[in-house]
Amino acid sequence: MAEAIINKDSHESLFESFLKRIIPISAFFLVLLLIMIFITLLYESRLSIKAFGIKYLFDQTWDPVMDKFGALPFLVGTIITSFLALIISLPFSLSLSIFLGEYYKEGLVSSFLKSAIELLAGIPSIIYGFWVFFILSPIIKILEIKYGFPPYGVGILTASIVLAIMIIPYSASIAREVMQLVPAELKEAGLSLGATRFEVIKKVIFPYAKSGIIAGILLSLGRALCETMAVTMVIGNSNFLPTNIFSPANTMASTIANEFTEASGDLYLSSLVELGLILFLVTMVINIIGKYTIKKMSFEE
Repeated sequence: MAEAIINKDSHESLFESFLKRIIPISAFFLVLLLIMIFITLLYESRLSIKAFGIKYLFDQTWDPVMDKFGALPFLVGTIITSFLALIISLPFSLSLSIFLGEYYKEGLVSSFLKSAIELLAGIPSIIYGFWVFFILSPIIKILEIKYGFPPYGVGILTASIVLAIMIIPYSASIAREVMQLVPAELKEAGLSLGATRFEVIKKVIFPYAKSGIIAGILLSLGRALCETMAVTMVIGNSNFLPTNIFSPANTMASTIANEFTEASGDLYLSSLVELGLILFLVTMVINIIGKYTIKKMSFEE
């Protein structure tokens, strides 16, 4: 018996020693992979960087025939669609997280909604694109005709709505999990002092879980920034700077998806890779800002 215990402790010690060695190595390779991706994008976009410099970010012209490339329309399209999608999705995701996290934690309704959210998160983006193209696009056309805009049916608003639908499951799931981690003693203390359920959610749960909720929102924003296929199908694929939310436009990801296989010249290909580099940097900056915000909020708590 004693020998079996000694062998078990020996195996656990070996396993722990293995983990202590493999975890730093894994972390190192992850950082190395990130650096290699950045270096690859930077190297492949060197011709574009050399030819256009900083003007690439502010030029509105994208003309492969004349070898003139400017990323401003795609940068603006990416930012507008992503943040508009985030604004549209927030009321729905927060409502779902409160409903499932505080009002219906268990039961048939809760199980059904949780399964539906998981299913929405797993649906391929191209399916969302088909649905929006055939169902939502005609509705957008009606709105455009009503308010005097050209009836394209596709554009910034259509792409933002499909992105909003796609990111709701991410922010809702994370916010629900964070709300359920709020200590029950804090909730019971609020209720015992005469607070209503809504007041407990507003004054106790939200302040306690705000850093986690923001983390879910930022994860959703990262998903929206990098989404490709669904946006490509419904944004209109216009290389001009959008003038309103109904305008056809392009994002950086949709431009790369549409034109990468057709890029014939070296400068054209390099300009597309530089779009990917900018998207990489924008995503990284937003993540850094998000982490700083979360850390600051956690410190204030």
